[in-house]
Amino acid sequence: MILSGIKIQEERARGRIAIDPWDPEQLNPNSYNLTLSDEIMHYRDTELDMKRKPEPVLLRIPPEGLVLQPGKLYLGRTAEYTETHGYVPMIEGRSSIGRLGMFVHITAGFGDVGFAGFWTLEIMVLQPTRVYSGVQICQIFYHDISEAHDEYRSGKYQNNTGIQESMLYRDFL
Repeated sequence: MILSGIKIQEERARGRIAIDPWDPEQLNPNSYNLTLSDEIMHYRDTELDMKRKPEPVLLRIPPEGLVLQPGKLYLGRTAEYTETHGYVPMIEGRSSIGRLGMFVHITAGFGDVGFAGFWTLEIMVLQPTRVYSGVQICQIFYHDISEAHDEYRSGKYQNNTGIQESMLYRDFL
């Protein structure tokens, strides 16, 4: 079952869902809109190796926006920190963003119960697209989970403070 907007507010008051900063105007009937931070990252290498740590290049999104180019992977992050206990958080791009030919998450829209941190967004565009920090780029929604569950505790991405490049290379160590 997906939580309603009313239930998201109730669970936030109980401390089982945290979204910071919180703006009641971003609450929807069954989700909450998250915004793009002022940072975007891409990889320096044109060929990536799963066994090697990728070399990231961090860019700031200026007030006049930043044009993203097709055929290139960009990593962004939400401006909001989220924390979830007892529910499975998921993100999905907003339809208005999708109608511009912009993909907000390629495969990683599924979070783990217990995740705490900022969401890293895997962004691609179909044509050159100017993006701005603060835009409501995706929505978070929550699925109920059975009472018997473990919470996410991995140190790989938990409690992050910024954009997280792939750490798949650690699986080969």
